[in-house]
Formats: sequence, structure tokens, C-alpha cells
Amino acid sequence: MMLLGVSDLVKTFGEGDTATHVLRGLNLTLEKGQMAALLGPSGSGKSTLLTILGTLMQPTSGTHQMLGVDLTIASDAELTQFRNRHIGFVFQFHNLLPDFTALENVIFPTAIREGRETAAARTRGKELLTRMGLAGRINFASTKLSGGQKQRVAVARALMNAPELVLADEPTGNLDRASALQVMELIGQINRDEGTTFLISTHDEKIAATCSRQIVVGDGRVTG
Repeated sequence: MMLLGVSDLVKTFGEGDTATHVLRGLNLTLEKGQMAALLGPSGSGKSTLLTILGTLMQPTSGTHQMLGVDLTIASDAELTQFRNRHIGFVFQFHNLLPDFTALENVIFPTAIREGRETAAARTRGKELLTRMGLAGRINFASTKLSGGQKQRVAVARALMNAPELVLADEPTGNLDRASALQVMELIGQINRDEGTTFLISTHDEKIAATCSRQIVVGDGRVTG
């Protein structure tokens, strides 16, 4: 069953002679429960595509639908609500809040949605961190965690609101090989156990090989 689809997606920055054409009529569908790698050289449009799929940027033209919702005509408020409920993000540099503990970082998306921390959120946050192998680090300040531990906290945060889709932009690019494979193993386990769809941008072919589908982007289009 299709989770999302984009058709004839165009993204242009600037106008006239100085315009930069990043996406050039890109077409892509993702099925529910897929674990897909997004491959392509720097400048191919991968990050722009992830930003649009995450509803953080609107395309210049084309269609973008997810869960039957046309996101190209949604208001900013509707996009914010949709993103918080249905999409999780993992970044290369984890983007943890330095003054927060691991648990506080994980439950932050739910606290934003609810307007406060709740007992149910703390329970889920602890369960996610335990699943990430961080039961002994739940109340550690994020600044006291290793790089691999920080990225596992970031994965747990992305899963906090039980999103249908998690977008990961070079999630292992700042990790050593052992930590990178550990993070990918955890992502794969979540994908298999919970059916969460993952789209993972990477330059690492070994990381891409852990995914069931490889999507290649070049010159602003899907080429493979």
C-alpha cells in the first residue's frame, strides 16, 4: 500500500539567469513498511527532496501526497500538525538539546504537541531508550553521551510520536563503522517489528545495502 507519492516535483531557487534548478520533475513513491536508501552524489537533490517530503519546504511545482493528503495545498499550520503526527526526522548531527537529558530530548516532540510533559510520554520515552540499548543513560545529559549514543537518542526521538515515516539524512555519516552499523541494525529492527517506513539518505554503499530498496537520484530526478 502506498504511503506517499510525488509527481513531476520541481524545486527552483532564485529566478531568471541566476535560477538554480535542483529538482527537475522528480517522481517517487514509497510503500508502507519500506526501508529505502536514497543515493546520489552531492548536489543531486537528495537533501532538498528530504526537506520537501518532510513538509519543511514546498516545491516550486508538482504534487506531494502522503496518507491521502495533498500536502502541496496545505497551510503552514496544517503542515506543522501533519509533520508532528506522521513524520520523524534523524539528522547527521543528531541536533539534541544540550541542556536536556536523553529522556527529555526523546519526549520533546510529544511535549510540544501536548503543551507539557506527560506520564505516558515519559513511559514511552523510557521504553524507546531501553530498546535503543540506553537504559543506563536515560537521565544522562546529552553532552555526556558518545556520538553513537547521541544518534540512538535521535532515533528514539524520531519514533516518539509513532510516525508512519522517518526521514534520515546521513544518520551514520558522523559515526565510526561499528556505531553506524549498530544504529542501522536498530533502525532495521524497528522497521521489521513496527512497520515504520524509513527513507535514509547516505553516501555509504554498505549502509545502503542494509536497506531493502535503493533509490538513486541524479540531476534532480530519480534515475534508479
